[in-house]
Amino acid sequence: MKKIEAIIKPFKLDDVRQALNDIGIQGMTITEVKGYGRQKGHKEIYRGAEYLVDFMPKIKLEIVVPADRAEEVIDTVRNAANTGKIGDGKIFVISLERVIRVRTGETDNEAI
Repeated sequence: MKKIEAIIKPFKLDDVRQALNDIGIQGMTITEVKGYGRQKGHKEIYRGAEYLVDFMPKIKLEIVVPADRAEEVIDTVRNAANTGKIGDGKIFVISLERVIRVRTGETDNEAI
């Protein structure tokens, strides 16, 4: 099993969710997060004063899939979240030892 964590631009969430639904992936967790990478934020003007926005708003997706579907999910997220501009985000892939569904006690692939 793999856990795929993707940091994407907020306005791409619906595109990514629809693309994942199209390939049969329905479960995910999202979190509103802030951060920066190479772009290091940007400057904005508010009431004539310029200020630096250090942390950019992003969405963090967490998706758990069987290992044999991981590449398909990664490609789907990457294609749907891509704008071709700086700050498109990152995808992290993590191996999972075990998954347990709290309600039923099912484990591993049956639990996802």
